[in-house]
Amino acid sequence: MSLPPEKASELKQIIHQQLLKMDVHGRIREVLAETIREELAPEHQQLSTEDLIKALRQRGIIDDVLKELKFVTDVNEKERTSAPKPSTHFVDREPPVLKKTNIDPTRRYLYLQVLGGKAFLEHLQEPEPLPGQICSTFTLCLHFRNQRFRSKPVPCACEPDFHDGFLLEVHKDSLGDGSKMVDATAMLSICDPVHMVLIKTDTFGETTLVASYFLEWRSVLAAENGITNIAVELLGVGTESNVSVGVLNIRLEMYPQLNKTLSSEITRTQFTLERQKTAEKERLFLVYAKQWWREYLQIRPTHNIRLVKIFAQDENGVNRPVCSFVRPLRAGRLLDTPRQAARFVSVLGYERAPIIGGGGGKQEQWCTLLAFLCRNKGDCEDHSNLLCSLLLGFGLEAFVCVGTKAKGVPHTWVMTCGTDGTITFWESLTGHRYLHRPINPDDPPMVEQPKPLYPYRTIGCVFNHQKFFGNCQPSDAVEVCVFDLHDESKWKPMSGEAIKSVCPPGATPSVPPFPPLCASAIDAAVTSNEIELQLRILVSEHRKDLGLSTVWDDQLSYVLSPALAAYELERTTGVSAGNEEFQDAIRRAVPDGHTFKGFPIHFVHRNARRAFATCLRSPFCEEIICCRGDQVRLAVRVRVFTYPESACAVWIMFACKYRSVL
Repeated sequence: MSLPPEKASELKQIIHQQLLKMDVHGRIREVLAETIREELAPEHQQLSTEDLIKALRQRGIIDDVLKELKFVTDVNEKERTSAPKPSTHFVDREPPVLKKTNIDPTRRYLYLQVLGGKAFLEHLQEPEPLPGQICSTFTLCLHFRNQRFRSKPVPCACEPDFHDGFLLEVHKDSLGDGSKMVDATAMLSICDPVHMVLIKTDTFGETTLVASYFLEWRSVLAAENGITNIAVELLGVGTESNVSVGVLNIRLEMYPQLNKTLSSEITRTQFTLERQKTAEKERLFLVYAKQWWREYLQIRPTHNIRLVKIFAQDENGVNRPVCSFVRPLRAGRLLDTPRQAARFVSVLGYERAPIIGGGGGKQEQWCTLLAFLCRNKGDCEDHSNLLCSLLLGFGLEAFVCVGTKAKGVPHTWVMTCGTDGTITFWESLTGHRYLHRPINPDDPPMVEQPKPLYPYRTIGCVFNHQKFFGNCQPSDAVEVCVFDLHDESKWKPMSGEAIKSVCPPGATPSVPPFPPLCASAIDAAVTSNEIELQLRILVSEHRKDLGLSTVWDDQLSYVLSPALAAYELERTTGVSAGNEEFQDAIRRAVPDGHTFKGFPIHFVHRNARRAFATCLRSPFCEEIICCRGDQVRLAVRVRVFTYPESACAVWIMFACKYRSVL
């Protein structure tokens, strides 16, 4: 078997590392000395290679090396066809060694190691997972200066076994000073923290946000040898933001080593100055916001009950201006159109912030973008902030709207203003778009008024990263609102300078920078096949319990594919296409005298059992799955459409055909 040069060098490197780890060279030297001393006569001082290998084999050293380097060949044809994989790989029975990365010696790096956790008391009684047993896991997600990292999942425990290293490039700028080696003084002015988010994934794949922490890494600039160890206490989120959830042991190291370290007094002074500057900016904005609110209430006393939201609490319970939750976000090559961005946001899971106890109250929690993306689900505010940021990135004039839906339920959605004055509402949870045509209450009764199709009832304010407007029209009902944001008699603006002082760019260090979006790690074809196979087994078992046999029609299943593709295309673009071809194919697949029934359904998760249970609750779907008759043939087709951040839209269609017997 011939290997390409790069693979051969990689193989040599792996073997070399393994030999070093086992100290094989030292053992060979010992055997060599012993063999010369014991087995060679004084007049013979020549030792052949064969003699040495024989001596090594007798002492079992060669066998030990071969046991450590165990070759495994993958002969599973299904896996081989699904994705190209190397035919041979190494299995190391020892604890995994952190993978080494080639680094550019002209750049400055921060090497962050997570060396275990402790005092995660909620998992004190967690039993030790058995080999192969599925258990709840912790995953640590990091973001630093446009770089994102994710740790390997580790079983939840009182002392979780985190052992991961992350190489963070301190200077990512490609122009100007980016080509120079940044020194300690320059790094002291880089106030971006390392944002760490801890996620718990349960045995059903459901994710929970455990902690969100901003690590101040610059203490390493004053550390001796450029290395420092920190015990980071993680606090909970939401209502538990003052409760400790555990401690992570973190080691920070600079690469290459600093020629000159700073004194701890200099770093402390810098941190103190930054905190004072931030506190002063926030204080001045708070003073301005109070004054703005007093003026707003003087316009009309009833403004007191309107949903005008100037501040919101993040997952750590910190009050931040709502404008700081939005900023233009470009998705690179991951999303091509604003409508595709709306579809992506809509397939991220929806979950209201958890609240302890009853009462039906809504927990206040607007998540930072990293926490929302790592969790892969959030409340309507999280969806609206992300969608507004993406639409701003696409060059649209977009705003987040704060108001109510039916029955006075608080809600947020997104609005875009066209250059021709067209107002479009975007529902971030569904991806639906609605044109807004205001009703004129002063028109005579005979004049036909537009009937609103959107679900929104009232609107209190709109905002983005640069602007904030409070609704001061006589009525806050959306259907009669005029969205001429330049008319100060209808919308009271906030000072752009005041907003700029607390929102990026030029914002305070307390406002976390936005992370970039990550490409999907899901293989759409493989996942579609897996879910489809699981559903076939579930349907067959269900019918068996009812005393029915199951015969699958593979051709009919395949013919359903175009319909699923058309459904997703319609959700993304609003355009329906390909229906004629699908109907023609079905007519050809179903013989005369037979009946065809189909049931499409859409999910944003990949749990086949959960999807099947949902399908059975629909009488139409149950009628297909439990179909009785002559020559019954069943079909099921699954199509997974992947989006950034491993979000996905899962379309499933169940179908059957049978001979009609009257």
